[in-house]
Amino acid sequence: MEGSMDSFGITIVPGIRVGHYTDREHATGCTVVLSEGGAVGGVDVRGSAPGTRETDLLNPTAQVAEVHAVLLSGGSAFGLSAAQGVMSFLEERGTGIEFGGATIPIVPAAILFDLSLITSDIRPGPDEGRAACEAASYERVDEGTIGAGTGATVAKLLGRERAIKGGIGTASVDLGAGLQVGAIVSVNAVGGVVDPDTGSIVAGPVSDEGIMQDSIELITTPGFTREAPPAPTNTTIGVVATNATLTKAQASKLASVAHDGLAMAIRPTHMMSDGDTMFALATGTTDATADVNRLCAAAVRSVSRAIIRAVRKAEGLGGIPSVADLGENQIHD
Repeated sequence: MEGSMDSFGITIVPGIRVGHYTDREHATGCTVVLSEGGAVGGVDVRGSAPGTRETDLLNPTAQVAEVHAVLLSGGSAFGLSAAQGVMSFLEERGTGIEFGGATIPIVPAAILFDLSLITSDIRPGPDEGRAACEAASYERVDEGTIGAGTGATVAKLLGRERAIKGGIGTASVDLGAGLQVGAIVSVNAVGGVVDPDTGSIVAGPVSDEGIMQDSIELITTPGFTREAPPAPTNTTIGVVATNATLTKAQASKLASVAHDGLAMAIRPTHMMSDGDTMFALATGTTDATADVNRLCAAAVRSVSRAIIRAVRKAEGLGGIPSVADLGENQIHD
């Protein structure tokens, strides 16, 4: 059925496989999205506290045209070192661009802040990035408290003690005629989460009575104050992929529009302590003619649904309850 949602997720896109490394003991991890056949990449950074790697290469004016993997990692800026493990994994397999007699894999990356949920001393590094690659599969992606979503939390407007467990989720849209669009998102936001299809609160700061509150209503109420500024323990990061053939400019547009999916499901989003970053990958593995407007709409829908799945699939960790712990029903596949 054209335009239908598919819970299989981002790996429905031919040429894309995903692997996780998870450390629940220390509440951190990383996730790699592999495009070993090469993909045209784009990126858009909207948050005010980002941590990224190799994003300048994705500018349409930059020379490099291929991306071989995208790393999403916990561990704040320390987690960017996990990309070295991804590079080594790909280099050993001869995957990369040929330059100066060397094979150089192109691995952009973005991180989220999950330090201190349990500890600040253990972060993903090269070994963990490699482990995520070794676990990568074309099969359905595991979701929730796993990979880059292991230490993620949401709804932190009133502080982490009233927060809800975040996680990583994925969703996809089949546009028919062989065109596929999928997204994977690690959700770690100041804002709460709202189901855009129903307007119902999925995750919000927990009141003294144990009821989740509307973050937008809270922050816009006259006289709203916090006892202390929110800690910079945030950032939502993700990847949108399609098997369409796109230029770098079109891939950049897809990454830009993907942020509309964040705005639909995370309210408020792109705050000063968020580093929200979305990547786009176009594998070009289908000959079907792509309407970029349809791809953009599918990207928005995939991202928003991936966010809902991330939160509903999450399990409580580090003293932070999940929505399931509070009685919210899980998504039924």
